[in-house]
Amino acid sequence: MSENAPFMMQATAVSIEGKALILEGPPGSGKSSLALALIDRGAELIGDDGVTLERKESQVVASPPPNIAGLIEMRGIGLISIPVTASIPVSLILTLGEAGERLPAGSVTRDVMGLAIPVLSFVPGAIAPAIRAEMALIHHGI
Repeated sequence: MSENAPFMMQATAVSIEGKALILEGPPGSGKSSLALALIDRGAELIGDDGVTLERKESQVVASPPPNIAGLIEMRGIGLISIPVTASIPVSLILTLGEAGERLPAGSVTRDVMGLAIPVLSFVPGAIAPAIRAEMALIHHGI
């Protein structure tokens, strides 16, 4: 596979002020719930349980996969259709369900399509998960 060939990542993604925040983790880790909380605060859905990543020049951009575009799972309710946005540069990956450092000095990076993308461990928990995710994006995103 070419480093520039688009691929689908099994994750959820939202756009916050023009930056894509990728939420990855095992089933039941809270990806869709955190995305809904962020959407309630003004974020826009890119993709739920799948996001297409593509390298465009010096950025990795996220778009909704065509087969599930505009659908988000609301556990116990079903699949709900909501508006989506596309071609948003990826700024940060939050790995849900993994306890990280209490006060991280910085984030580690992961090679995604030949570019270094910051990654931060994140446990949504019950205490202000949406605000904490927004702050992670502001302080650790690119």
